[in-house]
Amino acid sequence: MPGRRVTIKDLAHRLNLSTSTVSRALANHSDVSEDTRRLVTQLATELDYHPDPSAVHLKQRRTNVIGLIIPRIVNQFFSKALGGIQQVVNEHGYTIILSQSAESLDREKKNVEIMLNNRVDGLIVSLSKETVNVNHFNKVINTETPIIFFDRVNEDLNTSKVIIDDYEASYKAVEHLVEQGCQRIANVAGPANLFTSRKRLEGYKDALRNHGLPVEEELIVSSSYQSPNVRKYTDYLLSLSSPPDAIFAINDPSAIEMMHYIKEKGLSIPKDVAVVGFNNESIDPFLDPPLSSVESPAEELGKSAAQLLFNHIQDNDLPAKCEVIKSKLVIRESSLKSKYI
Repeated sequence: MPGRRVTIKDLAHRLNLSTSTVSRALANHSDVSEDTRRLVTQLATELDYHPDPSAVHLKQRRTNVIGLIIPRIVNQFFSKALGGIQQVVNEHGYTIILSQSAESLDREKKNVEIMLNNRVDGLIVSLSKETVNVNHFNKVINTETPIIFFDRVNEDLNTSKVIIDDYEASYKAVEHLVEQGCQRIANVAGPANLFTSRKRLEGYKDALRNHGLPVEEELIVSSSYQSPNVRKYTDYLLSLSSPPDAIFAINDPSAIEMMHYIKEKGLSIPKDVAVVGFNNESIDPFLDPPLSSVESPAEELGKSAAQLLFNHIQDNDLPAKCEVIKSKLVIRESSLKSKYI
């Protein structure tokens, strides 16, 4: 390749390998097969590849700064997660550059550029609700900057992730409602492009099937996490010819607003309609009636994501892994329908 220095990216492109694999092969790492190492070293010799001393020096430098991209800081879940992340970051003597996508894909892309321009040592991300195409994160991966996704993740990216067991959480919530005698359980589902939403919907459907109840599409409502249409879909559900006797909501703010509209209709909670939320926010015990909710261990999630990031910063050759954190269902009066049956 006359006229310019051959790079690891050139070798990777010619061999159809990732840059990280080529880098590990050149460093003679044991996790790269002998055949792959031989192909890489042969091509490196053929193309007269030599490491760029300035690039090596730059790679060894640390800014002691990590980047964090979350949808919204005002969201109680992400606020708690930030607390867990901050604790681990402080313990390692690092600082955080915090940015919000505001649930916008374009804003998320700009945030990624800002983080790369600031040469953060690593990045922690929870995806926006608009994020379907994740190509903008390939820029991070190609610079070999460690990146961890948490809560809202994309399963196709070969990076480490920390998630809640949304399937199990949803299954337990629906199973509880079935045990309370509920027969028509509605589900306010999240955006279909998000992994968390799909796993919750799977848990909801499997819980119904495994307890002998049909999955009825008219009882499944698709909504964003910050939906302005809570009244609209609550009215829709309650106006069905056979309305639901229970609702499993996408999150607590939606559940609380739905409870308000249900009572406006002259219905009683949980006698007429039982309600379960998600996230177990601090206001839940003080509602009328107190709201049952899945408790998402946001602080633990944040701590795990941050610690996993530092593991990758300390050893950039660690393989990608997915950590799954369990949640629990906190049962309160809003779902205790059985005492009225």
